[in-house]
Amino acid sequence: MTTPTEFKPGVADWSTVHCLTGALATPVKDPQKWSSFAWPQERLDQFHKDGFVSNVRVLSEDQCDSLLQDYRYFLGEEKHPGMDMMYEYHTNQSDDPNNVLMHALGQWRLTKLFHDLVFLPQVVVPVSQCLGNVAVRFWHDQLFAKPACHGGVVAWHQDYSYWTRSQPMSHMTVHIALEDQTEENGTIKYIPGSHKWTRNNGQPLPVLDFNFKDMEGIKTILTEEELAMFKPVSAMLKKGEASFHHALSAQPRRATVLNYFADGVYSNTDGELLEGTTKFKKGQKMEGQFYPLVYDPAWSK
Repeated sequence: MTTPTEFKPGVADWSTVHCLTGALATPVKDPQKWSSFAWPQERLDQFHKDGFVSNVRVLSEDQCDSLLQDYRYFLGEEKHPGMDMMYEYHTNQSDDPNNVLMHALGQWRLTKLFHDLVFLPQVVVPVSQCLGNVAVRFWHDQLFAKPACHGGVVAWHQDYSYWTRSQPMSHMTVHIALEDQTEENGTIKYIPGSHKWTRNNGQPLPVLDFNFKDMEGIKTILTEEELAMFKPVSAMLKKGEASFHHALSAQPRRATVLNYFADGVYSNTDGELLEGTTKFKKGQKMEGQFYPLVYDPAWSK
């Protein structure tokens, strides 16, 4: 089905469509076509060694420009009638007017273009490979935007530190630059090997700041060995390029982020995982409208 149901009269909820619509890319109909999006072994080896791979082309500049047209809804330039569908929306998550960070979750529900981004084969096939050639489900998307002159920071963190309400840890993040990222405007950075930094039987580093304010706070909880490894690498993504990173990799314009997990991950709470979505019982598999299957290796056979 490519026709969404309505969230309210006249407002489509694109989370009810679980495939590409053709708005951003052509749907894959030939099973053998899926294999053309697979990464070579050397790129997978790099991912497992460093915890990330950057500068992977996933969008054209024209596709980025189309997505940026929809970005206006989230920057206050034009109010989208479906904003109540967002899981979170912060015009400035830092609460400091001199360090502004717009952060939002759930835009895939609002526009056809952001919806289709979730299902791009050049994204979901490598995610499956990195997670061990497994079926993959969508977790949620995010938007980050920093205005010129007084943009804020996203503090060093491991993504899974914020996601322990879903278990086991079998998650991936794809950060897509919708415009060039530089040292001056805030490129994403990684610490190679930091995906191996865990505590207490494989648990992620604890969250010190839910609002991303304290850029260097993570250093206060690192071991001497981890501090010695703390040598940031700048991705310097070009418009339309993405970085794929492990959910335990430490990392900090206008960019969009896609988060995925392996099919079979379950809820670790009886409450909502995302505001306004399905309430699972603790231990229940995450699936359904808000956590669709985006790729299964069986589709290529």
